[in-house]
Parts: sequence; structure tokens; C-alpha cells
Amino acid sequence: MTPFRTGLGFDVHRFAEPGEARRLVLMGCEVPHDRGLAGHSDADVMLHALMDALLGAAGLGDIGQHFPDTDPAFRGADSAGLLERVMGDLAERGWRVVNADVCLIGERPKVGPHRQRMRERVAPLLGIPVEALNVKATTTEKLGFTGRGEGLAAQAVVLIERC
Repeated sequence: MTPFRTGLGFDVHRFAEPGEARRLVLMGCEVPHDRGLAGHSDADVMLHALMDALLGAAGLGDIGQHFPDTDPAFRGADSAGLLERVMGDLAERGWRVVNADVCLIGERPKVGPHRQRMRERVAPLLGIPVEALNVKATTTEKLGFTGRGEGLAAQAVVLIERC
């Protein structure tokens, strides 16, 4: 069996309706914004993409299988806590993270002011140094649902290795 595997994750969440009390959580950090994302859990689109990348790399399916949005136990769940569970599943199977790259897709909020805090929050959960976790963002030049400000998307890629 190969000692290395890669995984790719993608997730999308629409913004909550105006006036709906939702905070915006990205990479386990609350980010000031006029609207949060709608979802069964805390709707952390970046951590959801990251978890899907990790699960995919290990051949363990996706977050919908592990944390279904039909299960009331996950209503309002902290995605950082779910990530800890995913990391436990990987460790049980003899995998560890080498590095990860996560990209937010949307016009706003801007990631730059929060990037280091996000890296410092998530790198320890992955068991890697901060330098091995990259966090970035891009716009879609005002095209599509992210360009119109209807929601956010995220992509993540990871490299894992046998312990």
C-alpha cells in the first residue's frame, strides 16, 4: 500500500436570510460579517471542505456519511469538534496529515485579516505545524452565486501519510 494519499474536498453554503441569527464561522474562527452561513451545523464551509478532503484521502467517504444533516445530534455542531473526530478516525487507521491547503471562494469577507488566526486554530487539530497549513481566498469576479453574494464555497486539498 502506498505510504501517501491525497484528498480533495469541496463544500458550499448559502448565506442565512437577513435577520436570521447566524454567526459566520470559518476555519473554526468567528469572522465579523453581516450574515452567517445557513446549515445544520455551524456551516463552517472551509472546515467542511477540509474534512471531506481528509476523509477522501483515507478512503472513508464524506462528512455527509459521518455527520448527516438529518441527525439532530449534529444540529448547531461545532465543526472544529467534528474535525477532531475525523482526525481520530484517521489516526485509528494509521494516517497522519502532512499538509493542507484550504481556499475560500467568495467576494467577501476577506480572509487576509483572519488568516493567521485560522491557521493557528486549525493546525493543532491536524497535528501539523502552522507552516504546513495554507489558508487563502479567491473571488469569482462577481460571477455565479458567490459573486452575487448568495453564499460561499471552499476547496481543500490534503496530503496524508502512513504513521
